[in-house]
Amino acid sequence: MTADGQGDRTVLVTGAGRGLGRELARQYAQYGWCVIACGRMRPAQGFDDGIEFQPLDVADTASISDLASRLAGRPLDVLVNNAAIRSGNPGLHGFAPDEFLEVMRTNTLGPLLLARALRPNLAAARMGIIANIGSRAGSMTEGLIDDYDDDYAYRCSKAALNMACAQLAQDLQVDGITVLSLHPGWVKTDMGGDQAVLAVEDSARGLRTIIDNATLAASGSFQTFDGTHIGW
Repeated sequence: MTADGQGDRTVLVTGAGRGLGRELARQYAQYGWCVIACGRMRPAQGFDDGIEFQPLDVADTASISDLASRLAGRPLDVLVNNAAIRSGNPGLHGFAPDEFLEVMRTNTLGPLLLARALRPNLAAARMGIIANIGSRAGSMTEGLIDDYDDDYAYRCSKAALNMACAQLAQDLQVDGITVLSLHPGWVKTDMGGDQAVLAVEDSARGLRTIIDNATLAASGSFQTFDGTHIGW
């Protein structure tokens, strides 16, 4: 279990240049955490005080290795795998194979490789937590309920990320590392679009509450930002 207001706690957030990732970084810094904000490039508007920027392209294995080298020996309490992309050509007859693979590489393989690379950092913490920002769209049981989005690449990438979460939960239990799959809701971000109903501040606050109160008993679970459990 983690706690707010303790500056010795460190969280790393990927995709932190905008949207949900940026808000998560901001909120954690506000509560006194040491925040490592990762993105392909530093955003023009910069970050609040107390936020350390580290360059990272989650789709690039060399970039992941470089980050792990720079962070060697630093305990990491929380890893938030937030960086993700969507395909520009949804639908069965619309997606391009190369775009499909790019989405899978970014949304599924990237978080898995990052978890592997930073495992020593997470194991060095009192109780490391990996929070994979998933999606209800990747649920085999609930993904098609009231959701008509036909983005094959995005759905498949999030379904695969769920399995990676379940497998990681088993493999990392020996290190005392908790692994979560978290659906942030339909959030008002560039990816969520104009029709989204949930403010990014509220989504981030809910996700933090789950992460900050997680124990090893919750490892391998799939939850929404408000704590509701989702069927795989």
